[in-house]
Amino acid sequence: MSQKITEVFAQAFKTTFPLKSSPLVDCITNAVTIESMANALLYINAKPIMADVPEEFPELFTQIDALLLNLGHISAERKESLLAAGSYAAEAHKPSVVDLVGVSATQLRYDISQQLLQNHPNVIKGNISEVRRFAGLKSTGRGVDGSQLDQSADALSELTAALQSLTQQYPNTTFLATGETDLVVSAKGQWQLKNGVPQLDRFTGTGDIVGALIAALLGLGLTNDEAVVVAVSYFNCCAEVAAAQNPEGGIASFRTKTLNQVSLLADKTDWVEMVKGEAV
Repeated sequence: MSQKITEVFAQAFKTTFPLKSSPLVDCITNAVTIESMANALLYINAKPIMADVPEEFPELFTQIDALLLNLGHISAERKESLLAAGSYAAEAHKPSVVDLVGVSATQLRYDISQQLLQNHPNVIKGNISEVRRFAGLKSTGRGVDGSQLDQSADALSELTAALQSLTQQYPNTTFLATGETDLVVSAKGQWQLKNGVPQLDRFTGTGDIVGALIAALLGLGLTNDEAVVVAVSYFNCCAEVAAAQNPEGGIASFRTKTLNQVSLLADKTDWVEMVKGEAV
């Protein structure tokens, strides 16, 4: 019988929220969701900074607690910024998260992701289609969206095996593939997370917010696996509460209610009872 995710990570679920301190997270990200990510960090009592000019990095990396690198808006300048920040984080021993936005869409983003991998980031995340492409598997994603075709039981098993192989080369990196079932793979184990609602696919920035939350928890000192499992579960539970409070079904009101829950659910000690998932 599979072990429940809340049993595997019992201590992390019990002690993480509400946050006892305010980690400073630098987010190098895209213009579409930068405001949502900054506010989501503030909602959980973390502190955002969106600094992406390499000249600042020597000073900045003495102050920040974690780094998020999001591939959602690529330009020549942004490519330089992402690669420089990834190198600085490795040199300064700052935890980092790489978000594979659009990696299944273009070769340029794929190439950047592979370069960032060489810094051994703490977490690499994306939707299941993006992570399949990153791991060298066939992907049917379009643009920055995941494909339902990549989320069958067989496809999840194939992706788990591919990511297990990657952890042999990158044992200090945890891989997260999000979808109807979220897949977490590290050198220490594999887990499937099963919270969330379909409406999360209907407004932009949900994956970006999850990346920021993971970075914040890494900045607090959680392990890679703890930060990923707790952050993903927390955000998805926020969405479940929001959906239950949104009988009219409008996506705009659902979005507002979800973000509102990011600031509220942490104070409710029983939220962990909602968490679904297990070791695989």
